[in-house]
Amino acid sequence: MKKRILIIDDDEGIRKSFSLTLEDGGYGVDTAESGEKGVQVFGSSQYDLIYLDLKMPGMNGVETLRELRKTDEEVPVYIVTAFHAEFLDQLKHAAADGIDFQLLRKPIGSDDLIAITGGVLGDPAVY
Repeated sequence: MKKRILIIDDDEGIRKSFSLTLEDGGYGVDTAESGEKGVQVFGSSQYDLIYLDLKMPGMNGVETLRELRKTDEEVPVYIVTAFHAEFLDQLKHAAADGIDFQLLRKPIGSDDLIAITGGVLGDPAVY
């Protein structure tokens, strides 16, 4: 069975790029264009990994992370952003509250995305 990944990002180009790369890597991928939609999609299915943007209109990435963790505390969440500095206090508070996540800095190349995904999910990173 394919491992399933959810991509939550307001940038359509990022969603498409991540989706194509991960689907080519053999993963099942769903996307959401906002934090609110991501929480809704996450609640309706099982995922093995989430890639989450930090800076989004409406519910930002930290708020989205907090909502996701109310449903599942275990699924790996990688926050992929170029804007972590302006959210540093929120990220520190989330970490202090015991909310688990990892940070990745944009841009991230296709090879790196597949390698990280394979490593996190215990799959061989073949691309």
